Parts: sequence; C-alpha cells; structure tokens
Amino acid sequence: MYLLDTSVFVEAANRYYQFQIAPGFWDALLDQSLIGKVGSIDKVLAELLRMNDPLADWDRSKFAHAFASTRQPRVRQEYRRVIQFVSRQTRYTDEARRQFADADNADAWLVAFALAHGGTVVTQETPAPQSKRVVKIPDVCQHFNIRWVDTFAMMSELGIRLR
Repeated sequence: MYLLDTSVFVEAANRYYQFQIAPGFWDALLDQSLIGKVGSIDKVLAELLRMNDPLADWDRSKFAHAFASTRQPRVRQEYRRVIQFVSRQTRYTDEARRQFADADNADAWLVAFALAHGGTVVTQETPAPQSKRVVKIPDVCQHFNIRWVDTFAMMSELGIRLR
C-alpha cells in the first residue's frame, strides 16, 4: 500500500492537479483507495481538515474511508521508536525535534504506521541529510529502511494515466 503524506494532497490540490484542471488524478486516487493500494492515516486527515478548503471537503466526503487509525498498539509502539530516534539526532535543533514530536504532526505517525504495517510512504518532501531546522520524512524513512517515493513515482508504479 502507498501511504500518502499531507504534502501529496496539498501540492496536488494547490498546484499541478487542481480539482478543476485534473479531476482524473482525484478519481485515480479514489479508485486506488477502493482496491486497497492507496491510503493514509487519521493524523494526515486531521491536518487536511484544519485547512477547511475544497481539499478538506473532498477528503471528508470522498476519501475518508482511506484514512487508517493510528490508535493501534503496534503503531503507537513504532511511533515511540521513531520519536526516540529523532530525539537522539543532535544535528537537529531543539525546535525541529519538538515540531516532529508534536502529536498533531502527522509525519512521525506516518513513518510509524509504515513500520507497523509495511507499505511505501509517498511524500513531496525530498531528503535533506544535512538539515538542522526540519526533520524530513525521507531521512527518517531511510534510517528505518522504509521505502518512500514521490507522487509521480507512485502514479507510474500504479499505472495511473491521466486523460
């Protein structure tokens, strides 16, 4: 399963796959979610709903079924591992570590869910191994040997073709 980060939804909706320009992208996400190949987590949904915009409306009305719960003991256990790893990384500022560990931030939860259940994390973030001020999802995924890709790689791998 491909596990979508908030950035996948936001970048698509605000830039290259706006609803009125590329409805096929959103239909493809929905189709892939219905067969269990694409999904996300409740913490990502919470971030999206806070925006209170057309994307939040779409997620609430069409894609809500695809957001899995992070309230599982195994996910919580992996979440602690992820947070412990990041908290020990002295290259990050205290603020970067605090933001990543914020329970309302979906990033660590997404990595934890991937650890608990497998799957590929999909994010528009790029690795930044020298970053001090921001903890990047791909860097954490790399440490835990979790596969990650961007939106375009996911679409290619799933054979999604926009018409």
